[in-house]
This record gives sequence, structure tokens and C-alpha cells, in this order.
Amino acid sequence: MNTPAANTTLAPPAQPWSPTEFEARLRAVGEQRYHHLHPFNLRMHSGDLSPEELRRWIVNRFHYQRHIPVKDALITAKLPTSELRRMWLRRIQDHDGAQTGEGGIERWLRLGEAAGLDREMLLRADSVLPGVRLAVDGYVNFCRLRPPLEAVAASLTELSAPDLMRTRIDAFERHYPWIDAEGLAYFRTRVSQGRRDSREALDLVMGWARTRDDQERAVAALRFKCDVLWSLLDTVDGASRGEQE
Repeated sequence: MNTPAANTTLAPPAQPWSPTEFEARLRAVGEQRYHHLHPFNLRMHSGDLSPEELRRWIVNRFHYQRHIPVKDALITAKLPTSELRRMWLRRIQDHDGAQTGEGGIERWLRLGEAAGLDREMLLRADSVLPGVRLAVDGYVNFCRLRPPLEAVAASLTELSAPDLMRTRIDAFERHYPWIDAEGLAYFRTRVSQGRRDSREALDLVMGWARTRDDQERAVAALRFKCDVLWSLLDTVDGASRGEQE
């Protein structure tokens, strides 16, 4: 008996989102999933952290900060033109500095010192929590293994960073006056740097993501980065709550 032939017609691929919708979807990830909404950050900005909790956050966040130029070096190596590599190399210099005593990592060390932490202790990283190490390693390996579109898209948490930096500066000045104001230089610098860096990265992602699949992978990469930052704070917050029990 003859049987009807199976219908092997494939559905056409989904149409790309318009540039306006694609950008809106990227921005929505930050609005809904960025760590400015994390309970630990909300407590920080409300002035509810003890000195010990704030110092623990500085120690563990520094482990993330010192790996930013590492992940940016991995991204730089993937970029196809001298122009793009020069643009991304600036990010490494922003954090490592043009010479000793400059850059974002140095400014974070000074934040630690302003909070009463020892510089050498921060650099040794003995007190970094295991969950923070895993989150940071996951992000660095993502940038090592994923294609340029996804590695760059993951950096688009910078779209939300300038507003967070302004909120943090106000919170530290208002609620934590025991930290010297000079220690807040990292936050002040990142307001303008984050705005510039996010614009450059957004332009790249918008230009590279031509298909719906590309666009969805970019959005997923940004979600992943938000999960990294959220996981980091989950770990720090969990240590604080365990200490209180």
C-alpha cells in the first residue's frame, strides 16, 4: 500500500528584528536583569551594609575587575581589523593604565585602601569566595570561546553601568562617609567611560547581527553576562547572610 510522502517542507527562517526592535530588546535585558536590581545592591544603595559587608564586596568585586582587561585581550584577538583592535585595546589601557599607578584596577585598589583594606591582601585574592571565582572564570572563558558577536554583546551591560555608577557615588557619599571621597574615583571615571564603551559595542553588535539567529545569540550573550554579575552578588550576599545567622 502506498503511503503519502512525508511533508519535508521546512519553515522559513524567522525574519530579523528591525534595528529599533533589536536595540530595544538588548536594552530590555539590562532593564530587567542587570544587577542594579539585586537585593545586595539595593541594600548597599540604601545604606544598609555594615563595614564588613562592604569590604567583602570590594574584595570580591576586585577579583572581577582585575579580569576585565584579560577578557578584553581575548576579545581584541578576535577582531578582524586594525581599527577595531585599536578601539578595543583602549579598554585594556583604561583598566591597566598606561603606566604603573594608573587605570581602573589601580583606582579599585585605592577604593579598597579607603575602606581600610590592605592592598597586598586584595592582590593575593586569598579571601575571594569560590562562587565568585567560578562566575569570573565563566565570563572569561565565554569571551575566550565564543565568536566576536557574542563576546562583544556580553559587554553591553555597560549600557546600564553609568546610571548605576551615579547611584553608587551618591550612596557612598550619603551613607558611607567613613570611606574617603578620593576612593570613589573608579565610579566617577566609569560614568563617561561606560557611556563611550557601550556606544561603541552597541554599534558593533547592531552592525554584525544581520540575521534573526545572530540577534537572538547577542541577546542571549547579554543575558549570560547579567547572570554572571548576579551570581557574583548572590555569593557575596550569601556570605553576609550566613555571617548574620
